[in-house]
Amino acid sequence: MGGPYSPTILDHFKHPRNRGALPAPTVSQEGTNPLCGDRVRIQLVLDGDLVKDARFTANACAICVAAASMLTELVRGAPLEDVETLTVPELITQLKSDIPPSRLACVRLPLTVLHTGLLRHTRSR
Repeated sequence: MGGPYSPTILDHFKHPRNRGALPAPTVSQEGTNPLCGDRVRIQLVLDGDLVKDARFTANACAICVAAASMLTELVRGAPLEDVETLTVPELITQLKSDIPPSRLACVRLPLTVLHTGLLRHTRSR
């Protein structure tokens, strides 16, 4: 793996996947890390119990942007039951990086925003 800035992290930071806003999202949730200032918005289009599309916008550090980018890749086309149970360790594994404890919040933020948005959506139905 070799440190927090793995080739996968750098690739997703320099060439983020699914960056931008969706025109009519089913789920739209934003969150911030008040300690560092990272801000992430995750948007989803749901088709029943499947994630049809996923996009993000972020004003955040390289690790957080890469995590949001990878997260949207992982959830596109996935059933909600799989998306709702994604964990930080699973996301770190996909990023192929040794994230130090002091930077775990950078990976956790996009996932927390996603899960919060899904929870709010479920409660509003």
